[in-house]
Amino acid sequence: MTPLKLLLLIFFLNAARADLPGTWELLVPDAGIASMHTAVTRFNTVVLLDRTNIGPSRKFLPENHCRVDPRNPLKKDCTAHSVLLDLQTNTLRPLTILTDTWCSSGQFLPDGSLVQTGGDLDGFKKIRKFTPCETGGLCDWEELQDVELYHGRWYATNQILPDGSVIIIGGRTANSVEYYPPRKEIGAVDFSFLSEVGDKQMDNLYPYVHLLPNGQLFIFANNKAVSYDYNSNTVTKNYPVLDGGPRNYPSAGSSVMLALSGDYSSGTVVICGGAEYGAYLQRITDSPAHGSCGRIEATRPDSVWEMEDMPFGRIMGDMVILPTGDVMIINGAQAGTQGFELASQPCLYPVLYRPDQPIGLRFMTLTPGSVPRMYHSTANLLPDGRILIAGSNPHYFYKFNSEFPTELRIEAFSPEYLAADKANIRPVLVGLPERVGYGEVFEVAMTVDLPVVGFVEVNLASAPFATHSFSQGQRLVRLLVETPAVDGGGRYTIKCTAPPDARVAPPGYYMVFAVNQGVPSVGKWVQLVA
Repeated sequence: MTPLKLLLLIFFLNAARADLPGTWELLVPDAGIASMHTAVTRFNTVVLLDRTNIGPSRKFLPENHCRVDPRNPLKKDCTAHSVLLDLQTNTLRPLTILTDTWCSSGQFLPDGSLVQTGGDLDGFKKIRKFTPCETGGLCDWEELQDVELYHGRWYATNQILPDGSVIIIGGRTANSVEYYPPRKEIGAVDFSFLSEVGDKQMDNLYPYVHLLPNGQLFIFANNKAVSYDYNSNTVTKNYPVLDGGPRNYPSAGSSVMLALSGDYSSGTVVICGGAEYGAYLQRITDSPAHGSCGRIEATRPDSVWEMEDMPFGRIMGDMVILPTGDVMIINGAQAGTQGFELASQPCLYPVLYRPDQPIGLRFMTLTPGSVPRMYHSTANLLPDGRILIAGSNPHYFYKFNSEFPTELRIEAFSPEYLAADKANIRPVLVGLPERVGYGEVFEVAMTVDLPVVGFVEVNLASAPFATHSFSQGQRLVRLLVETPAVDGGGRYTIKCTAPPDARVAPPGYYMVFAVNQGVPSVGKWVQLVA
């Protein structure tokens, strides 16, 4: 990019920022690693994880914690490839990861620990666990020695199930499913759908998986989707083909299941963006990305795709469901495909998708960022309502002298609901239980400056594992609530009913948000237990 073009880009971006909602801030100028996988823990820390065979990072491990390369025992790597971010201080602590986590998958368990599976080379069949701790603790990665995957998993997807176990689906050369903890009586089970939808450039990797409130799994790969009964290993429904080309890796758009609410009988999935077929095979970096989105009520017997277009074509975008139920689409590029150095034209503009608006009015363009977030970038909802943005490394190793360099900065985007002029209607949670059971009626106490008008939503948001443009296990559940009772002095008590069963919300830790007139509180963690 020439100096003149750069000046023009900065001028237009600054002009755009003055008129559009949302603000950006730099949290960490140099994290030392580029995060390929990111997850927020219940202690308000963030696990950032790259791959181990990337070469030296810029974050050193503690003394005597060097990793020996299994392919070359004489070679030691004394730099970190995972770090823990403390959101209170924006400080980082190096973590020790031994096996290769390249393009792996993960999910939080009911006890709040993060199980992390697969990768490449020595990580292909590996299972790892990170049990988070209070700030100041020394929790670190544990490489499990007594268990491994039945099939090696590279580019797989994990989803927690109603019984608290995790299903691990697909991966390169792995058209099967298996479970953690392992189900020794069945091992890995063939799942022919994945092989049926594969093409010459794959397009069936990192399948989009959503646990529907009826207990079935909605699984999408390439341009097709099925409803899957994992208990009987049967496909119970084939959905119509989604027009617009392939949508999964390496042609990835992104996907989200909209907020569950009401009687929880309905589950709606949205899939947006993707690359032109052939861009990956032919290494076409300027092939325009698709801007179409498909939306389907997956629980209806006569499900059909409803189509609409984003303001921008986008690949490698991340879809993050906000505490309000709106969806943020952020990161990615407007041309090319996934893969090393295969994309161009970064899409700097986030987009807000408002699912309750009529078609044609659902998208709102937001304040653009200034840092390209291309291949291997992530986006995660934080308890304070911001979106954490990390990563972007479109190169095989770390490379800082290129048009789209390896990105070590960590940023946060604040949606419009965090604007200063909304502070007087922003609720503050001052009381709620630490644990709730299914169907339990419990009370949430909050304060707010201005009097409450109407209902206040109380919503549960999961903490997903974000990687490769998809947040594995992402979920938002709107609780049944009563009209807030006035306690006086700006304090209110809201009677809430927990989700009726684990199909609606699997067991585990959730962020609880009170949402008043579209403005969420800071989330507090609660454990949902059977």
